Amino acid sequence: MTVATAAAGPAFSRRTLLQVGVAVGGGLMVGFVARGEAAQPAVTGFAPNAFIRIDPAGQVKLVMPQVEMGQGTYTSLSMILAEELDADWHKVVFEHAPPSDALYGNPAFGLQATGNSNSVRAFWTPLRKAGAGTRAILVQAAASGWGVDPASCRTEAGEVIHDASGRRIGYGALVGRAAGLKPPADPPLKDLANFRLIGKSLRRLDTPEKVNGTAKYGIDVMPPGVKFATFAHAPVLGGKVVRVDDSRAKLVPGFRQVVVLEDLVAVVGDHMWAALQGLAALDIDWADGANAGVDTAQVRELLVKASSRPGVVAKTVGDVAKALGDDAIEAAYDVPFLAHAPMEPMNCTVHVAGGRCEIWVGIQVVSRAQAVAAKVTGLPLDQVIVNNHLIGGGFGRRLEVDQVEKAVRIAQHVDSPVKVVWSREEDIQHDVYRPAWHDRFSAKLDGGKISAWRHVITGSSVLARWLPPAFVDGKDFDAVDSAADMPYDIPNFEVSHVREEPPGVVTGFWRGVGPAHNVFVIESFIDELAHKAGMDPVQFRLGMLDKAPRLKTALQYAAEKSGWGTPLPARCGRGVSVQPSFASWIANVTEVEVDESGGVHLRRVTCVVDTGIAVNPNTVAAQLQGGLIFGLTAALFGEITIDKGRVQQSNFHDYRMLRMNETPPIDVYVLQSGEAPGGIGEAGTTAAAPALANAIFAATGKRLRRLPVDRDVLAGRKEA
Repeated sequence: MTVATAAAGPAFSRRTLLQVGVAVGGGLMVGFVARGEAAQPAVTGFAPNAFIRIDPAGQVKLVMPQVEMGQGTYTSLSMILAEELDADWHKVVFEHAPPSDALYGNPAFGLQATGNSNSVRAFWTPLRKAGAGTRAILVQAAASGWGVDPASCRTEAGEVIHDASGRRIGYGALVGRAAGLKPPADPPLKDLANFRLIGKSLRRLDTPEKVNGTAKYGIDVMPPGVKFATFAHAPVLGGKVVRVDDSRAKLVPGFRQVVVLEDLVAVVGDHMWAALQGLAALDIDWADGANAGVDTAQVRELLVKASSRPGVVAKTVGDVAKALGDDAIEAAYDVPFLAHAPMEPMNCTVHVAGGRCEIWVGIQVVSRAQAVAAKVTGLPLDQVIVNNHLIGGGFGRRLEVDQVEKAVRIAQHVDSPVKVVWSREEDIQHDVYRPAWHDRFSAKLDGGKISAWRHVITGSSVLARWLPPAFVDGKDFDAVDSAADMPYDIPNFEVSHVREEPPGVVTGFWRGVGPAHNVFVIESFIDELAHKAGMDPVQFRLGMLDKAPRLKTALQYAAEKSGWGTPLPARCGRGVSVQPSFASWIANVTEVEVDESGGVHLRRVTCVVDTGIAVNPNTVAAQLQGGLIFGLTAALFGEITIDKGRVQQSNFHDYRMLRMNETPPIDVYVLQSGEAPGGIGEAGTTAAAPALANAIFAATGKRLRRLPVDRDVLAGRKEA
């Protein structure tokens, strides 16, 4: 069991502070390969499969199928591979995989994508088999050279060892002999008891370069002769450019050119300041188009109206209509559109010249980036080179390729490489937003338990747009995730989804995807039912979790560690929530204080997780802490509103983040388990909102059925 608390990170520019020569420790922190401006892996040495390269010096390189965006996946996946390969951890390095759905496709998606908290889950078995198969080849090569039975050999720390004769040989010395050998079809995998790396809190491989400032994110790339560009979208989705006056922009020092496209106007300069000042100096007239009348109230009205239509049933058990009868307990919940607002602004560097397009970017879908660039330019795929880099925050935003598509369109009009960087305003006002949702519940209580449950989920289908082959017969598994598979034992149960696409915005995946909204509304309504039953919220949940023993254990532990039931000062309360999301079982308790003016002060968060085998427990704890902060931020402050077709928020002054002094102590307890690993990168975000809202109810008696938290309601200045 691992206990961890939040730790503060550096607040100064890594470029200006760290270039002075911050000392970085060695040992397990070595191993990151910075690819610079080209990230196409060269096959050198021994290459038994798409993932592994071993050179004559014994260095083991993992061609990384997933992208690092702060979640620690480069280290975790390297640990999985090195474990089964019995590699010397000090000689493990990695590089970004090139675009290839065939070689590096995520098994869960069928394409090369990093998302849905499934990097470890998806590649747990493929990488273990790749490592075990390669280890078998190396053993065979060594045994053949020694003239011994391979079964008499063992491996450890990058060597094949024959104990009977005292001989040993490094993997590097075997690459020539091993090159012609084939791995077994189904190599045996290690037992949990024999793991040497998995389960240890090893330092992350990408830490040194991130500390000393040499790590390359997409925005850091500087190919020779690069120019800088920034741009303005049409302010209303579907709007067009009518007229551009660039006479004042041409007077800006460093100005190079204006690129006018159908739906955006870009300014290219010698440096970013010139591009920004040139853009500000433009006089642009826009035609708003059909979405000019869209506003937030209209979107919500459409969702509420649509919720009365029959939906696509995701799951049904028993006779729900009969069990509910005519006196069911009912409630409705709403959540708003949300932006992603990653720390690294959206960006993409492109050079289109000589029948070739080269791209430098940090993206979650590298093969789609290649495909969209080929479509825009008309070039064959093999003439589109995509160099992927570290990502300074994805959260689902970089599952989209619009940053690449727009940059390529602009680059086609520029003679040199051009780095296209979005301003924060363009990012927030032209995001691919987390959907707004409207949820209706009906339930019946019987003997302190729920005997009937109906949940109607109304909102857009991101899956239908993003991965149409997975949207079968109108069923969206993401929209009902953690709702159709909620953990409680309820004999009469129904969940359905009514698809209603909002006008004026594009919706997409946001950290926590479907569960981020479903867990909030479900666990809030469960809390309502507990109070209507006159029961303690923890005991009410425990009474319906016999078929989810891992979650039941996590809840019991969270109640104990949070001090559940012990006295609190006036206007303070604790709230609880549980979730089965991403194959990780989590119980979360949040403690808050609500002041007389409606201000919410976070006092403490206690999070308990059974995520199966924790590959790197410290990473699990860190991801839950970060996810909880992300989710608490959204619950307290996050909302995208629309007026006259325009998103009203523009930067962090009106789309604010939780600040350091507002962040509570976060205690994370990782339960030991021998089950297959679950997902963790989004699980904290999903856990945040319901426990917070339930804590606010415990402190004030006011039930919040809409997010974000409304301080006027809590202060009694208006009704909920």
